[in-house]
Amino acid sequence: MAQYVSALEREIAVRRAGLPPTRIDTLYLGGGTPSQLPPVLLHSVFSAVNRYFSLSENAEVTIEANPDDVTPQWLDGLRQTPVNRISMGVQTFDDTLLHFLQRRHNGMQALQAISNCVEHGYTNISIDLIYGLPGQTMDMWLHDLDIALTQPIKHLSAYALSFESGTRLARMLEAGQVEEADEELSLQMYLKLMQNARQRGFEHYEISNFSRPGYHSRHNSSYWEQIPYYGFGPGGHSYDGQRTRRWNECDLLAYVASEGDVPHSGETLTDEELYDEYVMTGLRTSKGIDLQKMTPEDMRYCIGQAQPHLKSGKMVLEGGKLRLSGSGIFVSNDIISDLMR
Repeated sequence: MAQYVSALEREIAVRRAGLPPTRIDTLYLGGGTPSQLPPVLLHSVFSAVNRYFSLSENAEVTIEANPDDVTPQWLDGLRQTPVNRISMGVQTFDDTLLHFLQRRHNGMQALQAISNCVEHGYTNISIDLIYGLPGQTMDMWLHDLDIALTQPIKHLSAYALSFESGTRLARMLEAGQVEEADEELSLQMYLKLMQNARQRGFEHYEISNFSRPGYHSRHNSSYWEQIPYYGFGPGGHSYDGQRTRRWNECDLLAYVASEGDVPHSGETLTDEELYDEYVMTGLRTSKGIDLQKMTPEDMRYCIGQAQPHLKSGKMVLEGGKLRLSGSGIFVSNDIISDLMR
């Protein structure tokens, strides 16, 4: 861990020299599992950030955490850092499903972790849930939602299970040991998610994200709004806000062995790729696409492609913005695909 943090500090130092003066409004320590780092190493990371960047006074600073890592002792150390938002990968409160997923925590540990955060003064708490798990019934999902939405959290992310190639779950699926959730059941689970979250006072501001008013994830929203960002560490992605992206290679050993100029690749986006990204990210949000930000040609194309969905009521055009309707969210992938170049 110490070797990794040292390499991270070197990368920040080397790359800072080529970046313009920047005030950081959001900072996100993401997965992997940064909650595995002891506080002394977290302090080193933040020291490097503060040495080379300037954090805004009201910056949103998030750390991802596994519930079993969120102990009173770990939180005591975290209080000495700028972190003011904690995002926990709960996935489910059902112990049978957690065992199947090979998670280290159980449902009670997840609840205790939330309680520990509150007791240590952390009120901006986000949790992740997954639906469409093998063997997960509607009753089990409703139980998860009931628990989650009555906790002192400000943000909820909920994702349908996807079987990623090369993972244990994908191998089990290929071997016939598990089955994908019924598509209609997953759809009904998502419908209940939207209904129950709204009834509990959560705003549905992005397809998979819900929050109390004023607690949208500012960091994640910056991705959807094409705001520039810097990514450090293996697999870290960066974007200049115009058309240039770079990403660090995911090779941990090569990263640790580097002298700061870490192995990376990049690309320059074409006009068509910029348009596609704007459509893809914009339509995921409740705000939708601001047509005024498009070129006249792209605007005509976009509105033309949207016509069937506007007529069917799956899209709404008002105030110069194009967005999905409630029914359109269920077929968002198809609609987004239709509007892309």
